[in-house]
Amino acid sequence: MESRLTLHYAPDNASLIVRLVMEELDQSYQTVLVDRTIQEQKSPEYLSINPAGLIPALETPDGVIFETGAILLWLADRHGRMAPSPESPERAAFLKWLFYTSNTLHTNLRMSFYPEQYVGSQPAPQTALRRKVRENLKQCLRLLEGTAALRPDWFNGETVSILDIYVACCLRWMGIYPVQDTHWFDLSRLPALKAMVTRLESRDSVKSAQQAEGLGPTPFSAPSFPTPPEGSAI
Repeated sequence: MESRLTLHYAPDNASLIVRLVMEELDQSYQTVLVDRTIQEQKSPEYLSINPAGLIPALETPDGVIFETGAILLWLADRHGRMAPSPESPERAAFLKWLFYTSNTLHTNLRMSFYPEQYVGSQPAPQTALRRKVRENLKQCLRLLEGTAALRPDWFNGETVSILDIYVACCLRWMGIYPVQDTHWFDLSRLPALKAMVTRLESRDSVKSAQQAEGLGPTPFSAPSFPTPPEGSAI
């Protein structure tokens, strides 16, 4: 049967999170490369799919979805897996941490990676922003580590959730980006999160993504720069 899900992606971008979840759900999907080397995400063609000009976008039977958190929640709810159901008493706590990851952790990462988009091209404001963002990220990690140590069913639990995968990818990026500015990050100081991502690395979904995006053998616990078969991560 022809796939009805199409992921617009770039290697080692936020689309990686969506790819991993679809692999976990054993979904049939196709991918369309968004070539960042020519800023294709800002092209009229791509903006007609995602007017925000960001990656990823997912074409679905319900229409195009963008924003990573929205895509993940749609996938989980549609397939009844990887998140507490809307009727579950655990749903509220899960949503709290999913959107904290999306709105706070991921947003701070984006500011760290692309400071020029927020404060312009001058080095001094960029350095100041990154310093502030680093403190924000340390607080995010403290909170997430504390939650992961409790091992609720929906985070670092017995089954993989969309939150596990979202946080694992963010931890990956903190370990390698910005280039030559990751000295502050040490996964070994986060034992619950380290255990979670190490378990994830043995899963078939991760192995598929490793091959598709050139992620290397330990993409979360000891990440390396990607060598994708197509496109560019930067």
